[in-house]
Amino acid sequence: MTQVTDPVRRQFGGTADAYANSTFHSSGPDLARLVEAAAFTGSERVLDMGCGPGHTALAAARHAREVVGLDLTPEMVAKATALAAERKLANVTFQVGNVMALPFDDASFDVVTSRVSAHHYSDPGRALSEAARVLKPGGLFLLSDTVSPEDATLDTFLNVIELLRDASHVRDWRGSEWVRMFATAGFEAEVLERFPLALDGLEWVTRMRTPPEKVAMLRTLFREASPPVRAAFEIRDEPWGYTIPITLMRARLKG
Repeated sequence: MTQVTDPVRRQFGGTADAYANSTFHSSGPDLARLVEAAAFTGSERVLDMGCGPGHTALAAARHAREVVGLDLTPEMVAKATALAAERKLANVTFQVGNVMALPFDDASFDVVTSRVSAHHYSDPGRALSEAARVLKPGGLFLLSDTVSPEDATLDTFLNVIELLRDASHVRDWRGSEWVRMFATAGFEAEVLERFPLALDGLEWVTRMRTPPEKVAMLRTLFREASPPVRAAFEIRDEPWGYTIPITLMRARLKG
């Protein structure tokens, strides 16, 4: 497991502040929609997998009884804990841990969330199985993540640029792949909404501290992309950037 988790910790250890201050991560439209889709009543115990600086957990904490945020990176957990104290939210806690081996009892949560972190899971099927284990029968899993197009060329392009930008990237899975993985883990899943997110290229690579040589490769790939690829991702030249596909899914654990 160490060879999997170490790159993630190295990559994100120095970026906690950047992600805490990122406009999309702190207040993107998918966040409000995710909270709405959970239909909290105030009695739920919630687990946020791959919580980062805590934006999703903090949003859920305003509507649920208790929220636990879990992340591999100690710096992210520290930032999330500080934000919770700053916002005077006493019903949310954060801890270091791995989504591949959740340190929680069976059937101990009502809702599990994962927002813009699942593309880092080395084995998403295993992570979903762990989520199913800690959820109560009929519990909800809400996933918001970069989801790759079904077209093979577009899928390849997106994952290549994601990996160049971020060495800890594993894969942006297709929507059909997520539906199959959810079903295998015992969930019934549905796509709720898609959010096209326009990214400024410079901000995108700066947040992740992408090395200059890889930024140059990215600029070349963007510049030389075929017309269908440029159209699909709304590639822009100056200022450079593109639009990334975010998808919100809701899955219910079969009783």
